[in-house]
Amino acid sequence: MSDYQLTANVRTDLGKGASRRLRRENQQVAAIIYGGEKAPQPITIDKPAFYKALEEEAFFSSIINIDVDGTKEQVVIRDLQRHPYKALITHADFLRVDATHAMTLNVPLHVLGEDECKGIKEDGGVLHVLATEVQISCLPKDLPEYLEVDVSGLGLGETLHLSDLTLPAGVTLVELSHGESHDAGVVSITRPTRGTASEGSDEEAAEGEGGEEGQSEE
Repeated sequence: MSDYQLTANVRTDLGKGASRRLRRENQQVAAIIYGGEKAPQPITIDKPAFYKALEEEAFFSSIINIDVDGTKEQVVIRDLQRHPYKALITHADFLRVDATHAMTLNVPLHVLGEDECKGIKEDGGVLHVLATEVQISCLPKDLPEYLEVDVSGLGLGETLHLSDLTLPAGVTLVELSHGESHDAGVVSITRPTRGTASEGSDEEAAEGEGGEEGQSEE
C-alpha cells in the first residue's frame, strides 16, 4: 500500500462562484472530506501535488494522508468531478477511514502470465479481460493496491472467475458475499473471431467446389 501525502486548507468560501475563482487561480482544487463521526469538511488541495498523484493507478486504491491546516486525516478517494471538456478536476470527494472498521473500495486487476498462457501460446487463443477492477472489503491496514490474475495455466475456452482469485489475508470480495450466482468471470481465453470466420469461409468454399465437381460429373 503506497503512502500518499497531500496538503490542504479549510475552505470557508463556498458556492459555485468560489469554485470558479479557484479554477481561475489554477493552484487549488475544491474538495470535501466526509464520513466517520466528524462533520463534512470542505477543503482546498494543492493542485500540482494532487494532479501528480492522480497519474498513478495506486493512488485510487491507497490510504491518503491529508494535512488540513495542521490536522492530519486518513482518507480514500471516493469521487472526482471533471470539467465537461477541459482536462481539469473541478471537485474531489474523500472518505475518512477508521483503522478499526472494514471499508469497501474498488481495486484494479493486473493480468499476469499472458506470455506463458497455454491457450494463447499453444492453441492460438485470444485473451478477453472481462473485468478491470473488483470491489473488496477489508480493514485499512490490509488494503492492497491491486489484485493479480494469473492466466499462465488457462486453456482455450476456459474462464477464471472471481472465486479463482488469490486474495491477501483479511481481504474479501464483495460480490461473492451475495452468493455463487455473483461469481462473475474475470478473464477468458477464446478462439479468434476472425480466424474462425476465415476457417468457416474456407470450409464453405471447399464444399462449394465439391458440389460443382459433383454436378459436372453428372
